[in-house]
Amino acid sequence: MRVAIVGASGAVGQEFLRVLEEQNFPIDELLLFGSSRSAGRTYIFRGKEVKVKELCHNDDFKGVDIAFTSAGAGTSKEFAETITKHGALMIDNSSAFRMDDDVPLVVPEVNGQDAFDTPRGIIANPNCTTIQMVVALKPINDLSKITRVHVATYQAASGAGAAAMDELVDQYARLSRGEAPEVNKFAYQLAYNVIPHIDMFTDNGYTKEEMKMFNETRKIMHEPALSVSAMCVRVPVMRAHSEAVWVETERSISVDEAREAFASAEGVVVVDDPANKKYPMPLDVAGCDPVYVGRIREDIANERGLSFWIVGDQIKKGAALNAVQIAQYLLAHGKKFGA
Repeated sequence: MRVAIVGASGAVGQEFLRVLEEQNFPIDELLLFGSSRSAGRTYIFRGKEVKVKELCHNDDFKGVDIAFTSAGAGTSKEFAETITKHGALMIDNSSAFRMDDDVPLVVPEVNGQDAFDTPRGIIANPNCTTIQMVVALKPINDLSKITRVHVATYQAASGAGAAAMDELVDQYARLSRGEAPEVNKFAYQLAYNVIPHIDMFTDNGYTKEEMKMFNETRKIMHEPALSVSAMCVRVPVMRAHSEAVWVETERSISVDEAREAFASAEGVVVVDDPANKKYPMPLDVAGCDPVYVGRIREDIANERGLSFWIVGDQIKKGAALNAVQIAQYLLAHGKKFGA
């Protein structure tokens, strides 16, 4: 199988390289693409050097079976036809196509079968915060239909890219020396702070990040009437996003029932022993594959409500791993690639 990564030098592109190796994904030839700035760089994959080629409008994708793309929405829109015209399946990590009716938005544990309906040869990878939330919502929704979701996110610096992580480290270093911190990647200083602002504000007072969770959750779960309200906050954590979630279901679900459903769900690990101070934290979850769930309890403000805390590595499960799992799901369920 011939596999391509577009945006190979970025944080998610580098995570694709690690995930494909960890998952032992079947690859006969790997092609790497990037901007003119990245072209010529080399990376080691399975013991061999692979050179990054400049992404151009040509026939470089002829014979490619799967292209994992993570170079931004503008690049995805510009190059989608170039990437797919010879039959490559484009699994796109940007926001470019997520809400298009003819592009499936897929989290394999939740709606994997949707990945087979690709009239444009494109599958969209959801937003990282949405991915980890719907993985946790699925087992509860299987018990009783969820009618309402409220979520507050605590999103790591890495969600804004490698440069943002560097900026957070630099801010702490400067402050420790008594110097003024530099602010470039965020609206304000993130060190020793939290910022209730991720992405641009929309006319309704919500940010685009918050509206992604509203729209994408409905599409993935095939519930166009589901009520979803999000507050997205940037916190001074390096990697892995956390979310406090409140759900309302059609019937009341006990904590024991919910915990059992989480424990048996695909892609979920329960860490829920508050008496011994055991609950998921980003420091422990960074670099891990599953979505971790804890602090499971009844919502004392809603007789049909549950509250829980989830943590997931948004670069891994929230981006590269979910995309690779989409391809794995297709292969496991009979999708044929190549001649």
